[in-house]
Amino acid sequence: MAHIDYYFFTLSPWAYLAGNRLEEMAATHGYSIAYKPVESTRVFAAGGGKPLNERPAARQAYRWQELERAQIKTGLPLTLKPAFFPTNPAPSAYAIIAAQAAGGGDIGALVQNVLSACWAEEKNIADEAVIRDCLKAAGFDPDLADSGLLTGAMAYESNTEAAIEAGVFGSPFYITDSGQRFWGQDRLDDLAAHLAGRL
Repeated sequence: MAHIDYYFFTLSPWAYLAGNRLEEMAATHGYSIAYKPVESTRVFAAGGGKPLNERPAARQAYRWQELERAQIKTGLPLTLKPAFFPTNPAPSAYAIIAAQAAGGGDIGALVQNVLSACWAEEKNIADEAVIRDCLKAAGFDPDLADSGLLTGAMAYESNTEAAIEAGVFGSPFYITDSGQRFWGQDRLDDLAAHLAGRL
């Protein structure tokens, strides 16, 4: 089955604003999705980018405007300055990795639950109770929040290395079997056209 490697940061507002469009188009065109949360600082550094707090003021101001426009276009609720941003993204990434390996739930829903917890619900996605709620709501065993830590940490590292090797430099980032790369939720229409053979 053809598949898409989906690289993302669990604290990315842009990944959140993608909603469930990736899952919908993958289902339409018969693609599977490999969800690969990665560590943002290393990905940014390898791709020539900078963490948000190190960017020039003009770029930060533009980011706020882009977020506001994207929120209006998607209709998704968005808090521009959530109470728990930034926070430690690793625990949520480990839980997503463990859930994908365990199966039995909706991994796409889990990813969106985590992103929504930060950007729409102002919850701390480093908090075990929040992660457990996200897992349960997506049909997974909440105990994955603490049972898959070692495996999750190792996979998080390997995901990050694979992302850097594949040329990933931001989030969300989608790579198809044919090596076509799409960066950003605003490139999902192009990804859909590619999956349909039009681009």
